[in-house]
Amino acid sequence: MNHVIATVIAGIVGTAGMSIVLWAVTRSGIAPAPMIRAIGSMFTGSYDNSFLPGLITHFIVGILIAFVYALLISLFSPTSVAAYIGAGAMIGVFHGVSFGFVLVIAVAEHHPLEQFRDAGSQVALAHFVGHVVYGILVGTVLGITGARFFY
Repeated sequence: MNHVIATVIAGIVGTAGMSIVLWAVTRSGIAPAPMIRAIGSMFTGSYDNSFLPGLITHFIVGILIAFVYALLISLFSPTSVAAYIGAGAMIGVFHGVSFGFVLVIAVAEHHPLEQFRDAGSQVALAHFVGHVVYGILVGTVLGITGARFFY
């Protein structure tokens, strides 16, 4: 399979997995983490019509970030699917910690809707878990397809 196509598929699968995790966290009441609506409402200024722009933006960014993951995973020169998954998980941990910090400090403070301005530790933890799941899924797809950008 073409490495570019494999990476696009990895981004779609990873983003879908992350979205499901954040939806489940929100639905269960553990933390308010409706990321798709939060992203969309940054563009629309409204919660009501935020889903579609948020969904499109989330998947486009998820696909683009999968290329960064693929490049970083390639630097590890993985030799098995498990190594791809491990590398993806490690990158996801770093990405999740970084994004969780940025989310709580910068994004929430400047969000146009008040309901998204209170992103505490539970929301940051939910996004951390979502990013780790994203990394695991991206690593899994890349590992199964054998996609690498460096040999």
